[in-house]
Amino acid sequence: MKRSIRLLAKITPIVAVVLLCFTFGCQQPVEEAITEEEAKALLDRYLEIWNEGNLTIVEEVFDPEYVLHHCAFPEDIVGLDGFKSWTTSSLTAFPDHYLVFDEMIVKGDKVVTRWTATATNTGTLVGPLGELPPTGKKFRITGIAISRVVDGKIAEEWLVYNMLDMLQQLGFTLTPPQLEEPQ
Repeated sequence: MKRSIRLLAKITPIVAVVLLCFTFGCQQPVEEAITEEEAKALLDRYLEIWNEGNLTIVEEVFDPEYVLHHCAFPEDIVGLDGFKSWTTSSLTAFPDHYLVFDEMIVKGDKVVTRWTATATNTGTLVGPLGELPPTGKKFRITGIAISRVVDGKIAEEWLVYNMLDMLQQLGFTLTPPQLEEPQ
């Protein structure tokens, strides 16, 4: 009996250390949180890009490895040059583009915004559907963006809105495909 108590006394600290190592080793890394104040300041700069066309601050707002997952594009928009190209094309097609954030939720390293954009299509729209001629018509859409922030800059975004609604407001129509007659 004394022998098993001594053996148990020797094993218990070892088991405790192994369990502690396993417990702490399996914890998820803590994400770097952004405060609401930091998120608001970052989003104000974001609006300056879109509403004033100020592309000189892109490096201040976005991480060099930025990735945009855009609902209307089959491929991600990657990097600062990709963002600048997309933004320039959008602002050329819609020079009076105006964006507002209607709501903001901050959790951990994510900032979720519900936004409204308005604009008039006075330039050629270049996008996943090819080049679309200017219509002179206005649109008003709402959408959701989820932004992941790293070291105070937006590193990744998911952008979702109703592209069909926007195109219909611009005067485009959806034509169903012609079905072939069965033979």
